[in-house]
Amino acid sequence: MSVKILSITLLLLSLCVSCHSSKDSGGPGKTRPCCVDVTTIDMSPEVVGETYHELTARPPCVKAILFNTEYGQLCADPNAQWVKDLTAKMRKE
Repeated sequence: MSVKILSITLLLLSLCVSCHSSKDSGGPGKTRPCCVDVTTIDMSPEVVGETYHELTARPPCVKAILFNTEYGQLCADPNAQWVKDLTAKMRKE
């Protein structure tokens, strides 16, 4: 395969990936968080910071509360009691 054809192929591939990832995002350079699964297990000791994000269901994404942890982001079930307690505490502070 020639360098020219390879370069054009890579350019088209990167454009496709870019267009796909910007679909339904918050704007240029912003990607919308998505949770495809949530935990009901109490992970409150792992949560760091005093903020969370409420995510709406948009298939394949499910409704979730997104917390930050030392290990990354955590998708939690908004109906779990520990999630309700933690978000209420965060709103008070």
